[in-house]
Amino acid sequence: MDTYRHKGLRKKLVGLLQEKGITDERVLEAINSIPRHLFLDNAFVNFAYQDKAFPISAGQTISQPFTVAFQTQLLKIQRGDKVLEIGTGSAYQTCVLLEMKAKVFSIERQKVLYQKAKVMLEKMNYSAKLFFGDGYLGQPAFAPYDKIIITAGAPFIPEDLKRQLNVGGIMVIPVGEGDSQIMKRLIKRSETEFEMEEYGDFKFVPLLQNKSFNG
Repeated sequence: MDTYRHKGLRKKLVGLLQEKGITDERVLEAINSIPRHLFLDNAFVNFAYQDKAFPISAGQTISQPFTVAFQTQLLKIQRGDKVLEIGTGSAYQTCVLLEMKAKVFSIERQKVLYQKAKVMLEKMNYSAKLFFGDGYLGQPAFAPYDKIIITAGAPFIPEDLKRQLNVGGIMVIPVGEGDSQIMKRLIKRSETEFEMEEYGDFKFVPLLQNKSFNG
């Protein structure tokens, strides 16, 4: 249930995100529209509108709202953009993209999260194509994509994902091993040329590769 209290807390959160440098009005509107408390386990529901990450199933986390807003702002989402999301997780980031009228293709390698995300999107009346699989490989069947977002820390930028990006497209990916990653934005200038920008340190759970799937 989404109450007046929740809406008031969301409005406060949006004000905080603006103070922290989020300027894209459409990103802020999406954050203001989506009841984040519905994506959290009961133990954390009362803290849903704090700017913090919280644990979800399978040893994963729901990213802090600033991180979601920051990555989304870097993507420069336009209505109708075809977006590949690596790491569906709680599906909160997925819903932010859908609220901004993107077409979302999202991959999750943890079976329990993949199943929960399908239920959550239905409950929220959003429609996305969800896949259970290896994010490093992307989803070539539906490529190319206008935008690609990776919501876990990657030790390197997967070549498969670079290939699946449209020329002129944008990829946002936290790169690095260990406790923190550097947020990077790649803009594909041609089939072989990429422009890269860096946006400081963030903390993400690792993007798993070559591990058996968690059923």
